[in-house]
Amino acid sequence: MSVTDPQPPAPEAGADAAQEALRDRIAADSLTTRRDYLRIVATVSGGLAVGGVAVASGILHRHGDTDGAPAPKRIADRILPGESLAFRYPGDEDRAIAVRMEDGTLAGYSAVCTHLACAVLWRKDRGSEGELYCPCHEGVFDARTGEVTAGPPPRGLPKVVLIEQVDGSVWAIGTARSGETAREGLCRQQGDALRLCRAQAERAVGAAAERSERP
Repeated sequence: MSVTDPQPPAPEAGADAAQEALRDRIAADSLTTRRDYLRIVATVSGGLAVGGVAVASGILHRHGDTDGAPAPKRIADRILPGESLAFRYPGDEDRAIAVRMEDGTLAGYSAVCTHLACAVLWRKDRGSEGELYCPCHEGVFDARTGEVTAGPPPRGLPKVVLIEQVDGSVWAIGTARSGETAREGLCRQQGDALRLCRAQAERAVGAAAERSERP
């Protein structure tokens, strides 16, 4: 009797067809997964690009955009030198930040970066006066003026106008657009309701009249 290697059993009818169908299904699922992944990446990338264009071009709401006078809001009982405070003003969706520098100067700004609307933070230990910093793309703003000192932000931070009462409490009373002074923002929002705005308007009219009378 001869000894031979054992032979594998003959495949059942239809087994090859079932295996082929399984391979086709796996390949189709894999293709669908790749398609879905690419679609998600394209959607997210497109959303970020559109959002960035919207913020940079001014389509989205910014602090100081309103011409109406926002209601005054008490934001703190006291802010000591070297301290900062996050708050919301003029609306509940408007992130803002107040900073008291070591020399006592009080400054308030929008806490929304003018680049891609990331949150702006206070870094007390940077430089002689600290800095306002956006961690998303390394944007840096001057703590005293709100102007851009580094990174990609296209303009300075809009201001939140702050005043301090005799009891030490700090109030937000208005906003100013990027590039506006606090006085310009208040006068745009308050108009003749503020004495300083009436005086400013009178000086502007007088200067214009003087120029027109020159030969």
